[in-house]
Amino acid sequence: MLNLRSLESFRAIMQTGSATAAAKQMGLTQPGVSRLLASLEELVGFQLFYREHSRLLPTDEARLLSTEIDVLLNNADRFLALAQSMRRIDSGSLTIVAPASFSSGPLADAIASFITHYPSISISIDSHSPQQARDLVAQRSIDCGFIQLPEQHPGLISYPILSSPMVCAVPAQHKLATQSRIDLAQLASEPLIMLGQGRPSRLNLEQLFRHAGISMQIKLETHNVATACAFVKRQLGIAIINQVLATQYLDSSIKLVPLSDTVSHQYGFIHSAHAPMPRLVKAFYQHCLVFFNGPTSENLG
Repeated sequence: MLNLRSLESFRAIMQTGSATAAAKQMGLTQPGVSRLLASLEELVGFQLFYREHSRLLPTDEARLLSTEIDVLLNNADRFLALAQSMRRIDSGSLTIVAPASFSSGPLADAIASFITHYPSISISIDSHSPQQARDLVAQRSIDCGFIQLPEQHPGLISYPILSSPMVCAVPAQHKLATQSRIDLAQLASEPLIMLGQGRPSRLNLEQLFRHAGISMQIKLETHNVATACAFVKRQLGIAIINQVLATQYLDSSIKLVPLSDTVSHQYGFIHSAHAPMPRLVKAFYQHCLVFFNGPTSENLG
């Protein structure tokens, strides 16, 4: 049978490099850690570490298993945290994954509002690549997350949570900064700062330019709204970006002007399809739904 303490000893040795240090970290004796490691090696059928002087060095097999063991132990920790949080909705913990620019902008405001209602809740926010974020939520290593739609991961359930139009971020001294709207034709000769190459919103924008018969003069590429705005402030071009994310970077050197042709970013709230949404996650989802869309938004039952 797989023993969690054996897995913990494996992780501790990977982190510390010795059975003695691992024992100290775990509050066990060195022989106790060695026995746990030996039982794990007997279970898997091969050696996981070899000794070099006073160090225990992982084998290639141990390195390959390390990520999976971390996932198993994280899920065990999540199980205990979930069981504890189920006792009271106002005293649990919540782990969230979201793009960095979303976390520092609209999500920061939503979380601040949520904490005023549930002051005893502890929240952890992380940022990963879109695919890794999806996998972590699907595996229930993270409670919930926010991603750009459409979403087709088989291990996830997604709910539309927020829509935001694309706008032009223009240097404040630029001739287009005084416009109420900007047509695509007005961007034909302008150096552009573009985001999200290969993503649905970018593909939709490129399609609009093609249909209008306009060639995009791309000067800079980035996947970060903050960086795009920094380039605009240095008058290197005009960025076509997500309005709700761009607002946090506004100052006197930059203006946001709507596009005449509407392209929107759709954000979704995701949780694992492998278990019902826990009460605390549901409370957070419903809070965000109302926060972003108003009290008439449709809620989960």
